[in-house]
Formats: sequence, C-alpha cells, structure tokens
Amino acid sequence: MKGFLLVAVRQRGPLQSCRPSADYQLPLVSGCPGLCEYCYLHTRFGQRSYTTVYANVEEILSWTMDYRTKETVVFEGSATSDPVPVNEWTSSLEEAITFFARQEGMRFRFATKFHEVDLLLPLDHGQQTEIRFSVNTPAIIRQYERGTPSLAKRLAAARRIREAGYPSGFLIAPILAYPAWKEDYRRLVNTIAETVTSQGDNITFELISHRYTARAKEMILSLNPESTLPMVDEERQFKYGQFGYGKYVYPQTLREALKGFLTEAIQEAMPKAKILYFV
Repeated sequence: MKGFLLVAVRQRGPLQSCRPSADYQLPLVSGCPGLCEYCYLHTRFGQRSYTTVYANVEEILSWTMDYRTKETVVFEGSATSDPVPVNEWTSSLEEAITFFARQEGMRFRFATKFHEVDLLLPLDHGQQTEIRFSVNTPAIIRQYERGTPSLAKRLAAARRIREAGYPSGFLIAPILAYPAWKEDYRRLVNTIAETVTSQGDNITFELISHRYTARAKEMILSLNPESTLPMVDEERQFKYGQFGYGKYVYPQTLREALKGFLTEAIQEAMPKAKILYFV
C-alpha cells in the first residue's frame, strides 16, 4: 500500500492541536511513502498506509484565517505526513510557503526525512516557514528507517535550506537507548555541526525519545514479526498523552539521562542552537 497515491478533497473540520511542535495541525498531506518501522502512522492508518494528497490546498490554507489571534499562531504541516516526497506532484509546499509569507502573525513549519527540497529554495518565504530535518544515528537509519535518504543526504539538504535563508532545525527522533547510544548520538550532533553550522545560530532542536502505544506495538509486530524495536512493556513507564490515550515511555531516570546528555552535546557543538523541547 505504501506505493499508492490517493487524490482526495479534504473535508473541513476543526484543526487539531499539535503540541509541543505547533499550535495546530495543517493537513496538506496524509501518510508517507517511507518505511520507518517505528512510525506512529502505523497506528493512525493501519493497513490503509497509502499516501493521500489533497486537491483543495488553497481552501485548506484559507481555513487557517479563522485561527488568527493577537498572538503568533504556528501551524504544523507534517503532523500526519512527510510532505516533501510528494511535493513534486502536488506543489502544496510551494503554495503553503508563499501563502504564509504574506500573513502577519502566522507561521508554518514542517519536518522531513527527505532531501528533495530544490523546488523550495527560490521561493519568497519571508522567513515565515521553518523547515526541520528529522535525523538519527546511521545505525538507527539503517535498521529502522527503510525507504528514506541517508543522513548525509538529509544534512546536505538542510545546508541548502539554510543557505536559502529559511529558519531551520532538526528533530532527533526517536531517541533510542541502545548500547552505543552515547557515542553514536554525540557523533550525530558533531556531524550536524560540521556539515550545517558550527555555532548553531538560528538552528532549533526538538528531542523526542522513543515511545509507543499498545495499538502501535500490535500493528508494528503484525507488519514486522521479527522486529527488534525495544518494546518490552515491563521496561517502560506508562503515561497518558494529550489526546487521552496511553503510551509506553522510557523510565524517568533514563529520560533524564537522554535529555541531559543530548543537551550537553548540542550546547558544546553548537552553543547558539536552541533546544525547543524534550519529550
């Protein structure tokens, strides 16, 4: 099903919350052609794992006007998708970026694992759109992120986006505590600094530790019975999330260790970078 592309008209409904990355989700695309084994979209879409693109992007963008307030409002374009790999057919990102460039008090942001960003480079973005790249250690990319570009390709694309003047950043997600995690994540942070920015000025980081729901675990194991993802419930802490369902997260002491280590590594390698949150 990952090879199928469905074109549909998005029906209007209230825009969903998207904390902590933004105020609201902006659904320009649903689904993703990537084959990341851990992806929460397994839970959301189950066996209907095709990618859906919407024919009424202009209308979808107009809905955001109802959410304008006196404060800056941020919309997330990758809450239920990675919009980059289908953008060459949809141009939805070009529409969104140029739309938000004209809006005061409204910002757009999205994250991607893919490197096909050249169509976005010449746009007049007005620094109203932030483009982030989801990265992980090469070991995790090889083992769990099948069908996605290498770390080197992602960082090269991040450098081009930065040179085009976009606000930019990185998601390190999911952070997995495997035996060599300290060495590998420090090397990842240093590689970002060496490839993209030595000081980290105007760069943000979002740090997301691995978690899963019972439904996600069931779906992942049905698709990959031999999965080596660490999903032993007894080794986790159960917490309720913002949408009312529970997730299995790392124990608090391990989460604090992950947060402390990565915060220190980022601050050492890129002292001007801003860490937005750790979850």
